Amino acid sequence: MTRVAGLLVVCTLMLTAAPKTWADDKCFSCHQSLGDRASELFPRDVHRLKGITCAGCHGGNAGIEDMEQAMSKAAGFLGVPKGDEISRACAKCHSSAERMKQYGSSLATGQLEQLQASVHGNLAASGKEHIAQCSTCHNAHGIASVKSAWSPVHPSQLVKTCTRCHANATLMRTYNPSLPVDQLEKYRTSVHGIRHSRGDAKVAECASCHGSHDIRTAKDVKSTVYPTNLPATCAACHSRADYMKEYRIPVDQFEKFSKSVHGVALLQKHDLAAPACNDCHGNHGAAPPGIASVSNVCGTCHALNADLFSASPHKKAFDERKLPECETCHGNHEIIVATNKLLGVASDAVCSRCHSETQNVKGYVVARSMRALIDSLEQGERQAVTLVEGAEQKGMEISEAKFKLRDARQARLEARTMIHSFSSERFEEVVGKGLNVASAVSVEAHEALDEYVFRRIGLGVATLVITVLVISLYLFIRRLERRS
Repeated sequence: MTRVAGLLVVCTLMLTAAPKTWADDKCFSCHQSLGDRASELFPRDVHRLKGITCAGCHGGNAGIEDMEQAMSKAAGFLGVPKGDEISRACAKCHSSAERMKQYGSSLATGQLEQLQASVHGNLAASGKEHIAQCSTCHNAHGIASVKSAWSPVHPSQLVKTCTRCHANATLMRTYNPSLPVDQLEKYRTSVHGIRHSRGDAKVAECASCHGSHDIRTAKDVKSTVYPTNLPATCAACHSRADYMKEYRIPVDQFEKFSKSVHGVALLQKHDLAAPACNDCHGNHGAAPPGIASVSNVCGTCHALNADLFSASPHKKAFDERKLPECETCHGNHEIIVATNKLLGVASDAVCSRCHSETQNVKGYVVARSMRALIDSLEQGERQAVTLVEGAEQKGMEISEAKFKLRDARQARLEARTMIHSFSSERFEEVVGKGLNVASAVSVEAHEALDEYVFRRIGLGVATLVITVLVISLYLFIRRLERRS
């Protein structure tokens, strides 16, 4: 009923706002008598409602009945614009702030420049014009305000408009064979697409993420969907409490993500391998990962961790309790750097949330053992590093032992991954390798330091002997001189 009432109001406004020049538009009168498509669409065109006649775009004199005179070159007749002429014709008004002001429009006047700089501003396959013109998206004679429900670029219609090209495999193959053409199908499965199909015009559609006239390829650093820009693009809606209120979902995701290990890597260090919003939620098929799929989402990058967890005793326990796997221990948007503090039985350890001396005791014992082992490995590695650095500073040849330290670091990294197996035997095996390496390196460093001390003592003794010999020789020579 609301939509019908809205259409009635719009129709009433169209009739009452009709300019007096309509009757004088001989071009429209003639075409209307022919019953062509242009005359069917033009009455509700936003330009018609502003009092612009056919001649406003096509040139000529709309006030003369004689066709030859009205459409003569002397009258400025341009005919039907083709290719880039279409956009240039639109730009005569839409690129002029003064002209737009005359018609009471507050629209921006840089659309053509934005279009030309966009991915659609590249040359078409023919090489004679650009890929998209104004009419490609806005239509020619039935142009409506973006606020009008029947406009091809209204939020409720835009997905259909974009997919006229982007769902056409033959057309898209001409420009970019690697670009998917199933975005519409994916979008319909997303939270945005499902709500959009139900008439919710607030949810994200194509322009919400990609922009409108200034659309750029995802590989362009200026693109709104470039990896380092994407979180801010999503946050344009998802960080607005007023906008998201009716959906009853948090609005602090971007704030948390920015401080997370992923956010710091992506936004501060500009590491493009770090995940953005779409890496976990999807892009055109965006949806929150379900409980059963969280580990699959994380496992796309952290594959070994996911495999170890799937074979661990925690897998069954989490499934029985319907707990999301990775998220339960690490969180989602606010994921922090994994340190030893997460492991063990201390009050701030993740393990202690479920395991204690009286509850789930087996896991408690394993967690305590794992923490002790990895602490001993780090302590052994630190000791070895200190000894190696000390020997190196004293000028001792210690490069081989220093190289071996890499194996200790590797064992520590493997141990952190092996935690997800929750097997004390497998964990101890990995840590044991690291401890053996750290111990061997410490022994070599000690030997190097001992050799340094031995060399210093030997040097001191040799210096003393030489000094005594020199003095003795000096005294002997003086004695000989006195005798002579």
